[in-house]
Amino acid sequence: MEKSVYTLVVGVFLLALGGCGQPKWNSDYNLDMARLKESSKTDALASADTTQPTVEVKNPLEEEMEKKERKRRQKRSKRYFLGHKVKRAYTKSGGRYKETIETFSYLPEHVEPNEYAPFKYYYDTKKGKLARSGSNVEDVDRYKVLHGPYEKTINGEVVEEGYFYVGTKHLRWEKYRNNEDHTLVDKEHYEKGFLRDAVVTYYGDTKKIKEVIPYEYGEVQGTYYRFYENGQLEWSGQYQKGRKIGVWINYYDFRNRRHYEYQYPETVYDKPHEPFLIREYDRHATPIYERGKFDKRSQASNK
Repeated sequence: MEKSVYTLVVGVFLLALGGCGQPKWNSDYNLDMARLKESSKTDALASADTTQPTVEVKNPLEEEMEKKERKRRQKRSKRYFLGHKVKRAYTKSGGRYKETIETFSYLPEHVEPNEYAPFKYYYDTKKGKLARSGSNVEDVDRYKVLHGPYEKTINGEVVEEGYFYVGTKHLRWEKYRNNEDHTLVDKEHYEKGFLRDAVVTYYGDTKKIKEVIPYEYGEVQGTYYRFYENGQLEWSGQYQKGRKIGVWINYYDFRNRRHYEYQYPETVYDKPHEPFLIREYDRHATPIYERGKFDKRSQASNK
């Protein structure tokens, strides 16, 4: 009897325990979560199935056409420099043990260089070498205006490099010593013919240049230029640490012809002295005076 009662009590206890295991809301919650989880799997599969790959697939013909277009653009860029069409060329000189090669670009169609630029640079097609002039040339078929990158090598080593802009030095120019260390010996920055740090003055409100005063590290240093109002060069000479040195040249107001040459101390370290006349020319570029040699000025004045 006691055994039966014990069995009955245990059975009721287990039944009660099973009835209060989890409430109905918990069952619904689990069901919802299961559905949500299943739904997320389905959405993820659907997304992966419909999303397009980011890698663009091209057929061989398209790839070949793109390669040709890239080559065409690259080739075109080499034929143009700062808005002008150019041609590449080179000159070679020197012997077997000192071969000098200059590579450069020039304008196939003539463009007149800036008349104020102190020097203009050309490719002499007749002699096959580069030329420099203080004035613009007349034979434009023979002398081609330099424009673009320039490089000079000796036995394969670069000794000078820079850029030309319509016949004038432009941007950075560097010179190197031809040795094992390839030492940089000179560096200058130009702005279309003039040193970049130069101070340029003008005649009134016009674009006619009056003076080009060179500056370096806060001092007047370098080549000075003064122009007539008609654009012709009037004076040129060198400054060193704010002082005039060397030969200063005065020009007639046409064809860049010299008139007077005055001598100043050779360097800033030499004893200062008043400049003295060393040469004089007539309007036909004929020497009529040279210090210590001859003086034909009186004859020239009578003509």
